[in-house]
Amino acid sequence: MDNQNFLRLFKEILAPADTNRVKAATASLRTDYYPLPESLSVLLQLLVSDQPTSLRQLAATQARSLVPKHWKSLRESDKPQIRQRLLEKTLEEEQQLVRHASARVVTAIAKIDIEDEEWQDLYDTLLQATGSQNALHREVGTYILFTTIEAFGDGIMHKFQEMFSLFNQTIRDPQSAEVRINTMLALSRIAIILDTDNDEESLKAVQDAIPQMVGVLKQAIDSGDEDRTTQSFEVFQTLLSCDSQVLNKHFKDLFQFMTNVIADSDLDDDARTQAMSFLMQCIRFRKLKVQGLRLGEPLTLKCLEIATEMGEDDPNEEEVSVARSALALLDILASSLPPSQVVVPLLHAMGPYVNSRDPDRRQAGIMALGMCVEGAPEFINTQLHEIFPLVLRLLEDPEDKVRRAALDGVTRLAEDLSEELGKEHGKLIPALIKHLEIAMKNLSGPDDKRNIDTIKASCNAIDSLADGLEPAVIKQYLPELIPRLSRLINHPDFKIKSAAIGALGATAASAKESFQPYFEQIMNVMSDYVRIKDSEEEFDLRCTTCDAMGNMASAVGAESFQKYVRPLMEATEEGLHLDHPKLRETSFLFWGTMAKVYKNEFKPFLDGVMKAFFESIETEESELEVELGEEAADLVGKEVTIAGKKVKVASTNDDDFISASDIEDIETVLGGDDDDDSDWEGLNTVTAVAQEKEIAIEMIGDVLSHVTRECVPYIERTVETILPLTEHGYEGVRRAAIGTLFRIYAVVWGLQSEEVEKWKPGLPLQTKPNDEVIKLGGIIMTGTINLWQDEDDRATVTDINRNLAVTLKLTGPALIADPASLKPVTDILVAILTKKHTCQQDFGDDEEMDELLESSEYDWLVIDTALDVVIALSISLGEQFAELWKMFDKIILRFASGSENYERSTSVGVIAECIRGMKGAITPHTSSLLKLLLHRLSDEDAETKSNAAYAIGLLQENTNDEKEVVKNFGKILEKLEPLLQTDEARAKDNAAGCVARMIRRHKARMPVEAVLPALVGLLPLKEDWEENEAVWGMVVWLCMSLFLFPGSFPQGLPHTDSEFSDSEGDATILSLTPQLLPAMAAVLAPPEEQLKEETRKEVTELVQFLHGKQPGVVEGYPVLKGVVGR
Repeated sequence: MDNQNFLRLFKEILAPADTNRVKAATASLRTDYYPLPESLSVLLQLLVSDQPTSLRQLAATQARSLVPKHWKSLRESDKPQIRQRLLEKTLEEEQQLVRHASARVVTAIAKIDIEDEEWQDLYDTLLQATGSQNALHREVGTYILFTTIEAFGDGIMHKFQEMFSLFNQTIRDPQSAEVRINTMLALSRIAIILDTDNDEESLKAVQDAIPQMVGVLKQAIDSGDEDRTTQSFEVFQTLLSCDSQVLNKHFKDLFQFMTNVIADSDLDDDARTQAMSFLMQCIRFRKLKVQGLRLGEPLTLKCLEIATEMGEDDPNEEEVSVARSALALLDILASSLPPSQVVVPLLHAMGPYVNSRDPDRRQAGIMALGMCVEGAPEFINTQLHEIFPLVLRLLEDPEDKVRRAALDGVTRLAEDLSEELGKEHGKLIPALIKHLEIAMKNLSGPDDKRNIDTIKASCNAIDSLADGLEPAVIKQYLPELIPRLSRLINHPDFKIKSAAIGALGATAASAKESFQPYFEQIMNVMSDYVRIKDSEEEFDLRCTTCDAMGNMASAVGAESFQKYVRPLMEATEEGLHLDHPKLRETSFLFWGTMAKVYKNEFKPFLDGVMKAFFESIETEESELEVELGEEAADLVGKEVTIAGKKVKVASTNDDDFISASDIEDIETVLGGDDDDDSDWEGLNTVTAVAQEKEIAIEMIGDVLSHVTRECVPYIERTVETILPLTEHGYEGVRRAAIGTLFRIYAVVWGLQSEEVEKWKPGLPLQTKPNDEVIKLGGIIMTGTINLWQDEDDRATVTDINRNLAVTLKLTGPALIADPASLKPVTDILVAILTKKHTCQQDFGDDEEMDELLESSEYDWLVIDTALDVVIALSISLGEQFAELWKMFDKIILRFASGSENYERSTSVGVIAECIRGMKGAITPHTSSLLKLLLHRLSDEDAETKSNAAYAIGLLQENTNDEKEVVKNFGKILEKLEPLLQTDEARAKDNAAGCVARMIRRHKARMPVEAVLPALVGLLPLKEDWEENEAVWGMVVWLCMSLFLFPGSFPQGLPHTDSEFSDSEGDATILSLTPQLLPAMAAVLAPPEEQLKEETRKEVTELVQFLHGKQPGVVEGYPVLKGVVGR
């Protein structure tokens, strides 16, 4: 080998030269020299020479990569001298970067030699160096021990006790912070490979070292040493990912230490934000531990106080700051812990903040509240009556930043509670319009950040709030909203354009046909933006515009939007080829909307749309190769999943060296420690690829669901393409795949004959689907169960629950007809309901945490949707579900006695629906259920009381244990009476339904003449239209009992106590005819959803009969006159 030319080329890489020369030198090294063993020898000589630091650093990084390939090829006679000289030089090296790189070369050689029983004295030499009086020697010794543990793994476990004895001294090194840090690094590596179940001595040693490690972190923070502070935090992040026993002993103290760090405003901001990052990881992965130790409340209050540091900064900027991190931490707390540990203490503490004279504290209060809404919307909703006046007051705050924070608060509240907040539209929308108008008038130019931010915040609030408004409500505000928002479309600031267009799209979606007068003008103004593509800002605006146009299409309908369809389809197709991930997703979303609007008329676009979907879904995800280092040697040639994309790990040999493209800026090689994770940087783009695939799968489901018959030719390929993606590495793709498969099943089911569609509950199937449906159902259930039982992502499990529940209710028991499907389904449901499913476990769950009763609302969602599957099973199986009920009843009854309102209300509702599904098979459980439900009729929560009334009505209607029901009539009526007089939740309507069912089933035992007038006085029902079936069914039935009009007795409902004969109750119903007429007019009028088809038919017949007996009875009621043909 030409050593001189090798050195010349090597130096040329570092010399000030043009990029082409660097690339040429690099290519020559890789091709002509690195394959030769002599290249390693020359690099090792360079490393121990007196050459400049940069050259030795580069030599070390390259030598380390060449050792696995060439070390064994070097002459054995040369190796002892190389080892000795390399170790001596490393021990004396003063430059840390070179020292660390050289230490890793030592480790790479040692890994080969020790396996070959060479270099046996290395460990003793390192121990001697670590105990040296020379701090530099100690630094090198501890660092090589760290890299040795890292490289050898459990192969060095036999040396642990010697190391612990040594580390007990070095963690307290009085002179060198680097020795202390290296010791922490070594201990963290031991913790990773530690066998915690079988090596209690080593576990105790690591645990005992934790307080000393905290001390090292504290020293680094106090001294302002940013690099060592970061290294120390990284060590604790590593420990958090180890077996939970490592940190359990000191977890509470460590958590509180980190909490104190974030609260100390005198400390460096970077240290505080890193402490917050650690706390976020604790809450994500050890939330049950955090909950069990009740650490949420003090942390919540600290975050609230830290939020006061926001000052004049924009809370929505992406740049990391202490205050923004505190708000992000609040978001995670609210999503992960029960309301009692986060939202409740936050609301209790907010008063002094929002009422303070200090605008920073007022701003902090409303920002903190907004961050908690997404995590606990149900609880926030129960407090909205107190929160809303506060929001209104802060919207009128004298300080701009407080008003903007209040606008952001409205946005966050409306995103999760749009319907509830929308009830206050009369106060809220005028306030938003006022802020928008003032900011628009006062806007002085492109640098007027204050008013620009207010305009954006106002538009965003309108955007979110519009979703919860009924068309008739938002219609009254269109003359005020549309002109103002329209003027902003042409504003020079791109973010203002986007915010205004987004608000217009949301407004259109809510206004529906009321938007028609404004539609064409706004479309024409926005049309210029669907083709722009010259900057990132233009791409973002183009995406927002397409989304808004999709909303407008849904609002005005197919005919009005027709002329825009083809140009927009062409523009969105172009968007696929502009190398912008968000624009591709936008195109897919727009196509999904067009399919919903045009249904079968979308057929002309199907071929192109489906082709694009398949191309996206079938994108090969192993195209990206990454060059890692020696640490990834065991992954060479394999595919790993990073951020949702499969990545092939390239060879660590020839391809593991400096490439020409890597050295355009040599500072990327020399600018940092060799220990960082820079090899993984640049992979964030793969997330966009996976997200695009997720959207494509979801939208192919939309297209198939709405275009139906025209999509039949694509169904088989879609199933074949999507089914394997239920095992994709990215949870979003898994969720989308399962959801679309169930939608496909529903489509195929709906294409069968009408006779098959009308399934009957129970097994074996009474109406058998066709073979294609059976086959598809089997495929989907196999894939679903395989994913469902081991899935660790809660959102994915929640989606599976939702999809299975909806599909069972739609298509009946066919999906679970095979016992091989039904048993796993019930087993998984029991696991979820008992909080034993994989997705409900902490990283390293502790047994003592298993019995925590409270759940966060996000955690409860998994259980809530699983309960919906239980309901679906009861509907699908009918009376046969009684056997399965034995598996679920104790669990559900436990929830019905829980401490959280949403647990009790949900579980009582589930009991009601299961009673309805099981019908008479519920009889053996009458006594236990009635006792519980009577107790819940007096619950403090209105929703729970409503559901209890509904459940009692269904129970006494379906059970055959009449004796148990009748003896409790007095208690039932006593507890129902207050509900008939309240406006809480659906209580009045459900109580009315319960009374109606009682009259229908046990008329002779009911004081009909006393109860009926009060019941009729509640009509028409306003909140729970489902109860119209019971109430109007009872009214019609009473009239029928007098033979008032012809018709057959409705089948399916028992009438044990009642015969067709005159009675005081029957006479009472006649006397109430004047009150019934306006109620009948109301329920027969729009909206149609008030009555089911059969009930509507019965009420219509009653009106017609009354008109026949007394022609003038319908005068004054146009709807009733229409019914009788007048």
